[in-house]
Amino acid sequence: MQLKINHAIKYQPDTQRVLDYETTLSNVENILPDIGVAELTDITDLDRVGIPVVAATRPSAGYGAIKIYSGKGATPIHARISAIMESVERCFAEIPEANTDFKGKPINTDIITDSYENLRRENAIDPETLFLPEPLPENTRLEWMQGWDLISESEVLVPSNAVYHPYARGISIFRSNTNGLASGNTIEEAIVHGLLEVIERDALSVTEYSRNTGREVLLHEDDGVVYDLKKRFEEAGISVKLWLLPSITEISVVVAVLDDVKTRDPTMLVMGAGAHLKPAHAVYRALTEAAQFRLSQISGARDDVQKRTGFVHEAGYERMKQVNRFWYVDGETIELAKIPDLSSNTPAKDIEAIIERLRGAALHAIVVDLSQPWIDVPVVRTIIPTFELYRVDRERLGSRAREARKEHKQGMMRVKRDTGGRRRLKLP
Repeated sequence: MQLKINHAIKYQPDTQRVLDYETTLSNVENILPDIGVAELTDITDLDRVGIPVVAATRPSAGYGAIKIYSGKGATPIHARISAIMESVERCFAEIPEANTDFKGKPINTDIITDSYENLRRENAIDPETLFLPEPLPENTRLEWMQGWDLISESEVLVPSNAVYHPYARGISIFRSNTNGLASGNTIEEAIVHGLLEVIERDALSVTEYSRNTGREVLLHEDDGVVYDLKKRFEEAGISVKLWLLPSITEISVVVAVLDDVKTRDPTMLVMGAGAHLKPAHAVYRALTEAAQFRLSQISGARDDVQKRTGFVHEAGYERMKQVNRFWYVDGETIELAKIPDLSSNTPAKDIEAIIERLRGAALHAIVVDLSQPWIDVPVVRTIIPTFELYRVDRERLGSRAREARKEHKQGMMRVKRDTGGRRRLKLP
């Protein structure tokens, strides 16, 4: 596939969206039956915080995929769009031939089955750069798909195991996931979202393994909607810490860590994460995702959430907080307004800014177009080989996370030695 980026498309004024929310909603609301969504439910009132969250139920989801997805936002319309777009992404991520919602419809799919050794001269991505749980025997025949490398601006082949979810065909080299799966009003918008998600998961993976949380973000009243969102949590008796994580790309990756000090419920020790070229948008995504996670816990509808809940209840509040104490301690601070804003007024320029910061950090930044001709919603899978996945899959750990852990431990030991253990390391 050859991908052409439209440089003429611009964001709406003072937004990072090509279309306004009302237009987006009118464009996507009528496709729900086509992607198997049976119901959209506003679950906001289940929680005392009041940040809007909408749940989408898709009974037709393939075996191995969850059937309930959530959308979030500062307003009900934001949350509704988010839930619909998440549903589209999940539907289009399934193997087309096995997708019950695709029956009788034209589909775009082109699979090559061969070994990496035979395909490496055709720009096949080395599977080892995707961090395999086990070494791949030579001459193993895998399924491959065409993608477009935004760094080299050339066609590449990538294992379809890294594209589809759930993946239950051919030889599986790792558990499939949804990392880098994204949709948008245009394919350019989808690519921005997908790349940022992979960057977010990379930074979060390195932080969780190294326990270097970076700097604590301070908000002020003139920061606008993100200040108001944080205030909603605090007025409900929920402590919020915002962390600007260390990132190899220097793109803002923010985590919102919640502690429900009112109920001391261990299942409410949750967090949300977001990455964006505009720091305020990264904070917005982190806060709204944290609200979504709370409501997922409260509603208990998702299978993946139910599995976590039992373990956490058994462990208890104090133990869970102690295990994750690195998120709750105090660190060096930075004001939101002082974090560099790298965003622009077009998705094409945002893509260029992201790719510029990936050069030297990654060899490839791959886009696979999962869009289908019968629904006018672009969906992509973005893949950045060698970017960390520990947050997504504990079996897939790369050298950068290991090195970050080693460096952080050495730094902590130096500070403890120099100060007699009287203070916590101030992180850069």
